[in-house]
Amino acid sequence: MIPKVLIMSGYGINCEKESAHAFEKAGAECEIVHINDLISKKKKMSDYNIIMFPGGFSYGDDTGSGNAFANKIKNNLWEDLLEFINSGKLILGVCNGFQVMTHLGLFATDGDYGKRISSLESNTSNRYECLWVNIKNNNSNCIFTKGIEQTHLPIAHGEGRFTCDKNTLEELKKNNQIVFTYCNEAGDDAENVYPINPNGALNDIAAICDKTGRLMGMMPHPERAIYSISEPEFHLKKEIAKRENKEIPDLISSNFRIFQNAVDYFKDR
Repeated sequence: MIPKVLIMSGYGINCEKESAHAFEKAGAECEIVHINDLISKKKKMSDYNIIMFPGGFSYGDDTGSGNAFANKIKNNLWEDLLEFINSGKLILGVCNGFQVMTHLGLFATDGDYGKRISSLESNTSNRYECLWVNIKNNNSNCIFTKGIEQTHLPIAHGEGRFTCDKNTLEELKKNNQIVFTYCNEAGDDAENVYPINPNGALNDIAAICDKTGRLMGMMPHPERAIYSISEPEFHLKKEIAKRENKEIPDLISSNFRIFQNAVDYFKDR
């Protein structure tokens, strides 16, 4: 089947089109839907197979990044969201979307959706960080990351420092819920060194998933980096490839695979 993707939109969100393009290129059908149209029942979550919470600054992040958007979902769409999750479907949240999912409590180590277990705090630099980072896959359970070992992609956030208490961290490790961690180009742990770890995240955590592996939130932006030409080193890599009689592929396959994996999940269903 061809999965239908619900790209969540609302005031302040700004990555809807990039997100839709990435999923459509992977073979999905996408619709950008304002949260108010879901609340008014003009659109229904149940009509879709994948929900994407894109990046941006929902409601200006005035009450904390992603908090107002998450509260609007809790107060109006919570039962619809639970039904969507319990029917075996997928959710991806990137940057502000990860912040929304965190506030919603979609990553509880006991599988109890609605229980918040972690937070995404202000970067230790106390400023908005916009740069490219390396992350590596620490998870064999997550639907979105199958076949990915390491990848290179951008971050753009002011509140991306993952934190939780010690017991929760141990549970996340035990449940195989830590998906991506920041690393250097060689794949070595960032060890909380800036800018390899750009925000001071606990244990270099860049992404986590729920216990089922069907819900993932991540701070870096794969939808902004599916094409090789987007990389800051593109022209250098192009020149090196030219001198070696090689060609640079159009896609950064390790970033595109996140969307392709989600689409492939529904192919035989």
